[in-house]
Parts: sequence; C-alpha cells; structure tokens
Amino acid sequence: MTMIQCISPVDGSVYAERPAMSAEAAAEAIGRARHVQKAWAKRPLEERVQLVLKGVARLNEMVDEVVPELAWMMGRPVRYGGEFKGFNERSNYVASIAADALAPLRVEDSATFERRIEREPHGVVFVIAPWNYPYMTAINTVAPALMAGNAVVIKHASQTLLVGERMVRAFVEAGVPEDVFQNIFLDHATSARLISEGLFNFINFTGSVEGGRSIERAAAGTFTGIGLELGGKDPGYVMEDADLDAAVDTLMDGATYNSGQCCCGIERIYVHESLYDAFVEKSVAWVSNYKLGNPLDKETTLGPMANKRFAKVVRQQIADAVASGARALVDPKFFPADDGGAYLAPQVLVDVDHSMEIMREETFGPAVGIMKVKSDDEAIGYMNDSRYGLTASLWTPDVDRANRIGSQLETGTVFMNRADYLDPALVWTGVKGTGRGGSLSVLGFHNLTRPKSYHLKKVTK
Repeated sequence: MTMIQCISPVDGSVYAERPAMSAEAAAEAIGRARHVQKAWAKRPLEERVQLVLKGVARLNEMVDEVVPELAWMMGRPVRYGGEFKGFNERSNYVASIAADALAPLRVEDSATFERRIEREPHGVVFVIAPWNYPYMTAINTVAPALMAGNAVVIKHASQTLLVGERMVRAFVEAGVPEDVFQNIFLDHATSARLISEGLFNFINFTGSVEGGRSIERAAAGTFTGIGLELGGKDPGYVMEDADLDAAVDTLMDGATYNSGQCCCGIERIYVHESLYDAFVEKSVAWVSNYKLGNPLDKETTLGPMANKRFAKVVRQQIADAVASGARALVDPKFFPADDGGAYLAPQVLVDVDHSMEIMREETFGPAVGIMKVKSDDEAIGYMNDSRYGLTASLWTPDVDRANRIGSQLETGTVFMNRADYLDPALVWTGVKGTGRGGSLSVLGFHNLTRPKSYHLKKVTK
C-alpha cells in the first residue's frame, strides 16, 4: 500500500500520512458522486448556495485546529490566522452573484418563439489543489462548482494532506450530502489514470507547469474541460511619479509574505532610475525587519518554506545570480534561524538582468531581483520578457498611463498601486505558461457549467 506523507517544514517530521486509494476505490467514489449529482442539481439554487455558506461557516468554527495545522504542514506563522479572510470573501461574493451568473439568457419570448440559453452543471468536477494557499485556492472552484449543481471531488497536495479532508468534513457537517463533496487521496499515476478514463466532466488544477502538462496529456482525447493555473513570474513597475513608501511596502510584502510562496507574488521589480536607489535602500530595510523562525511562535513573522527542496531552488537561483554578477543585499547572518534547509532568509538582489534565472524562472520564495529602467517602453519590454503571465503591478497616480501600459502587457490581471490580491469580482486567469481558463467572477460560473440552448417554436405554421 502506498502511503502519502506530509513532511512538516517545522522540524522535518512526518506530520500526517494517509493511504493512497486504488484506482478501483477512487472510481467507485467518483461513481457515487455521479449518482447523486443530478439530485443535487435539482435542488433550488438558493438552497445549494446556503448549504455551501453553512459549510464555510462550519470551517470557520474550526479555526483553532486549522491555523496550527497549516503551520505544521506548510510553515505559515500562526500569527496570520490562516486563510479565513480571503476564504470567506470569495465564498460570500460568489454566493451573491450566483443567481445572476446562472440565470438564463433570454433571446426571445414572443407569441411565436421562446429562445434562451441556460447554464447546466458539468457533472463531476475534479479539483486538484495546491499547498501554498490550500483553502483559498480550493474554494475558488469548490464554492461556485457546488452552487452551480456539480458534485466535487477534491485532491490536495501531499504537503497539505489534511486540508481536503477537513473541508469535506466541515461541509458535510453543515448539510452538504456526503457523496456530493468528497476528498480522495491519490498518487500521481492513479490520478492520471482516472483522468485518462474520462471519469470527470471538468478538471481544475493549480500547480506547476509540468503538472499542467501531465494533466493535459492524461486528458487528451477525452474532451474533458480543463482549467489550469500554473507558474508565474509576476513583475512590479515603479514609475517616477509613484508613492515610493507605498510601493516599497506593498511590493516587498508581495515578494516575501508566506515566504514568497504566493501564486501572484512579486518576483521581479523594475524601478525608474530617479527612484531606484531610494527604492532599493528602503526595500532592504523593509525585509530586514522580518523575524524568521518557528511558525508556531506568535512572534514569528516569516516561517520556513513548505519543504527544504523548495528552499534549495531559491538558494540555487540566488547563488547562480551572484556568480553571474548580481549583488545580494541582505546578509543571512541577520537571520540566525536560516538553517540551510526549509528556513530561508529573505533576499533582495540588484545588478540583475534577464540572463539570470532569478529574473526569468519562477522562484516561489522570499527573494526578489530589482532592475533600473529609464522609460515605460523599456519596462514593458522587460515585463513581457517572460514565459508566464498572471499579474503585473503598476505604480503611478496616473490612471490613463496605467491603462495605456496595461493594454500592452501580456498578463491576466493588471494592478495599479496594489499587488498580490485576488478580487473575486474579477476573473482570475493567466496567459502563456501560466495556463488557461479562469475562476471566480461571473466567468468562473460559466467555466463550471455548460451552455444549453432552447429553441421552442410555439406554432406549427
């Protein structure tokens, strides 16, 4: 029997383990989901919405268990209180728009014809959730999928092994039928087999680019709908008229919060030459105020990365950049908890360029490179010089300028004077290697349903 383990970044111990399901057992669970889905979809929409919100409320009641669990599983300091703010905000927003998002589009209702387009649930939705924000990323799909009348099968990353189990427990205790929302533990090979057999009607995956490719390969020929949010290398651009202190505060937080393990975290920054020196100086001072340590300690502001192998990638990118001429401005000696393993000090690099991986490849850790630019055109060129495109952060008081630059950026979201935020009213999407599809907003509901046309002629002559 294959055991799936969560190795805690806190101390390297096995924090949790569960047996991986066989393909046969998983197929049986999916079959149960399919069996109950149509009855779930026939329930009134408002009833489904309210049951999902009750599940959200029940999970909130588990805060004293959830927060330390997250610290043990992926290293987020307990002082930040888990993910409930964003989890609740997203759930409440999609609940508020569900009726309008799923309402029929009426083309004609005359004495002769009734023509309309309705939204029908796909059936069984497979959610493959990541470890970095395991509750918030999952709820992006789970809440609207259930509200729309789908059954949901969820599988979490091994690093956050217990999250799907806890979410399902909360929702079932709140009244969502057991087989409508299920958690399963699978290894990669079994997941691929189930997908290749066409057992799901829609798949949503958040994770690595290679993981996305594997899912597309497995689904090839099944015509299963897929939503993918993959890698990112999100840029920030600080213009000469920016609010310097606000830019430093937001961009450094975006680069280092959650140990830099954010889908839309800031990984590279371009600063106009007139503000460059001041921005760099303030940024180094900003990140130097972190207290790196055990995430269970309420004084800790920066916990370990989720796994020492993730930290190894960041350290290698930093070392390679320095070997190629970059300068690392934060002395790790000021962070005695940096153990060469999962505990990693934050870092700011200058004298970087796009020949270095730190400016091209996903870092997903608390390190950021800063480059000097002379013009908007130069900044646009650098921001687009990436195989990813999730978000871009622009810093200027000039809305017209931000719109003009934003229209030239190859990205899913353009921010002005903010970063590292997911607005549930706007579709969350990406371009290039970041993936395809989109979650949340009205469009998120549309991706989790299929259109069905009704062309009813009321007369025969």
